[in-house]
Amino acid sequence: MLEKIFGRTARTLVLENLIGHNSEFTHLSGIAREAGLSHSSVARVIEPLVKNNIVVEKGLGRQVRTFALNEENAEAKLVIKLYHDLLEKSPKG
Repeated sequence: MLEKIFGRTARTLVLENLIGHNSEFTHLSGIAREAGLSHSSVARVIEPLVKNNIVVEKGLGRQVRTFALNEENAEAKLVIKLYHDLLEKSPKG
């Protein structure tokens, strides 16, 4: 849905993937696989999202990093709302 406005970029694919996980933490490799991106592409685009507190990171063990949208963040709330508004307005079928 976001790519209709912002184009098919790694960032929009990552954001849509995280929105689809409904606040559940998911690991970097899972995001990459589901979004059809390389691990390095996801790592590159997720860093600024974490730095700006749009995405939160939680370590799982020593090496696994997991991520979720920060639904308390104003910008993340706007992205989620935009996504759902676009989904609602898209033609069914």
